[in-house]
Amino acid sequence: MIEEGSKRGKAMVEKRQLFMEMRAQNFDVIRLSTYRTACKLRFVQKRCNLHLVDVWNMIEAFRDSGLNTLDHNAEINVSRLETILSSIYYQLNKRLPTTHQINVEQSIGLLLNFMVATYDSEGHGKLTVFSMKSMLATMCGGKIVDKLRYIFSQISDSNGVMAFAKFDQFLREVLKLPTAVFEGPSFGYTEHSVRTCFPQQKKILLNTFLDILMADPPPQCLVWLPLMHRLANVENVFHPVECSYCRSESMMGFRYRCQQCHGYQLCQSCFWRGHANGPHSNQHQMKEHSSWKSPAKKLSHAISKSLGCVPIGEPPHPMFPEQSEKPQDSMAHTVQPKPVANNMNNTMLMSSGAPTPTKSVLESPSRLDEEHRLIARYAARLAAEAGNSTQCPPTDLSFNFDANKQQRQLIAELENKNRSLREILQEIQRLRLEHEQASQPTPEKAQQNPTLLAELRLLRHRKDELERRMSALQESRRELMVQLEGLMRLLKDEEQKQAAQTGGSPHSSPSHGAGCSMPMPIRSTSAGSTPTHTPQDCLAGVGGDVLEAFAQGVPRNLRNDLLVAADSITNTMSSLVKELHSVDDAAEEEDNNMRNGGLRDRAEAE
Repeated sequence: MIEEGSKRGKAMVEKRQLFMEMRAQNFDVIRLSTYRTACKLRFVQKRCNLHLVDVWNMIEAFRDSGLNTLDHNAEINVSRLETILSSIYYQLNKRLPTTHQINVEQSIGLLLNFMVATYDSEGHGKLTVFSMKSMLATMCGGKIVDKLRYIFSQISDSNGVMAFAKFDQFLREVLKLPTAVFEGPSFGYTEHSVRTCFPQQKKILLNTFLDILMADPPPQCLVWLPLMHRLANVENVFHPVECSYCRSESMMGFRYRCQQCHGYQLCQSCFWRGHANGPHSNQHQMKEHSSWKSPAKKLSHAISKSLGCVPIGEPPHPMFPEQSEKPQDSMAHTVQPKPVANNMNNTMLMSSGAPTPTKSVLESPSRLDEEHRLIARYAARLAAEAGNSTQCPPTDLSFNFDANKQQRQLIAELENKNRSLREILQEIQRLRLEHEQASQPTPEKAQQNPTLLAELRLLRHRKDELERRMSALQESRRELMVQLEGLMRLLKDEEQKQAAQTGGSPHSSPSHGAGCSMPMPIRSTSAGSTPTHTPQDCLAGVGGDVLEAFAQGVPRNLRNDLLVAADSITNTMSSLVKELHSVDDAAEEEDNNMRNGGLRDRAEAE
């Protein structure tokens, strides 16, 4: 009795240990429930050393334990579950090197208590076979596509079509994992979970199943599953970028870049906790990056993509053959699309869960008949191809040879162009780095001679002022030229009008009788006459002779007056040109002083 009490007390301590360690990680500060759930389950996976067990090793353990012969709804007690977990971990230690051995007893205790707390909350001391398979196949290591293929083999019928009732049962079991880590309100099971995953499809085959569960985004109830695999892939990814919030000079894991704020990037810790500063807001759309590419690599990849050297998009998974075979707790009907060696085939068949693969699978009547049909089909195809090749004339052979030769030449040319392009990109990157290093003053130089930097800033500021003044003078010169052109046009019009009124005398004065219906184009309003038709500020900046020519009420010889005004504008232009030359000389003198000062300080420093 005392020993049983001590065992129960030890089991309770071990049961609480994993959850206490998980709470110590403070995952609850993560703002988004998807990342929070994935982080918690990833912690459980690593703490129980399940990430070291591949899905193929897990399937082999199911076969060795005889679970393939049991019905999904059959129950096993905790002692047999402990035996199965012991076999899994002891086999794992045999595969690991001696320097990376795990503590088997501790791993068994943590995983056993977690599974019991997840799937035996009422304390019956029993778990169903399907519960154990679903949990271990989901939480073990390996690729997500291999896990989903095995799960599909468990929920499909004899025709290779998914049974919705079995998929509903799988969701019931797998969604107990988020509930076990206190995320049930976000990812708990509901009666509508199946239809949210497959809202329209009636007949679900393997590739359709993989397309939907591996889509971006996946179904909402299982969105944490691919994220947990992405977390495992980016744990050791390094990003040489500064976080815009915590100012950490490097990032590990995920990197998040704002789609609205230019250059704003956050590390995964700041993004998960909802940190933001400056103009950035948590409502902005962020893009998740799981790798780092230098600007040169991004440019090279963009050019290669535009040239068609790399595929624009890759499918999320390879296409698998849709075979109508009765599942036997194996993945025989979802084999790899490419043929592999015989020993690899034997390993896959052994790990698929068949008790005696060489007898129950390879020598089954249905399998033998299918193999005979395939052999006969391939033999007929080979015979047809051989007949076509014998009937093919020599010209076709030479044509095929020439076509292959042209293809090889084209491939060689493309490879040479690609190699040249890479060399050009490398040279551009090298020159860019040299230019940046040469243009940016180093902190050592700034510390050695801060006076030089202050003088350089002052000279640069003075140069900017001179450039602005030069731009203003050029604008004034342009306005004067426009005014001169307008005056000359008015002079020409006035001469033509006088010639029309006086019968050809261009120098006679115009008539100012009451019957004159056309007013003078330019007049001063201070003389009490009709307002002018052009803006009065058109004479701004012109000499006093022009103003005097148009200020008097009596008519004058406008040609002489405009010539005087042109002389005044010419004098103004001359003064502007002289001032511009003086500004240029001053700027050139400032540049020479700046260069001489820099050379003098550099000589003194040397």
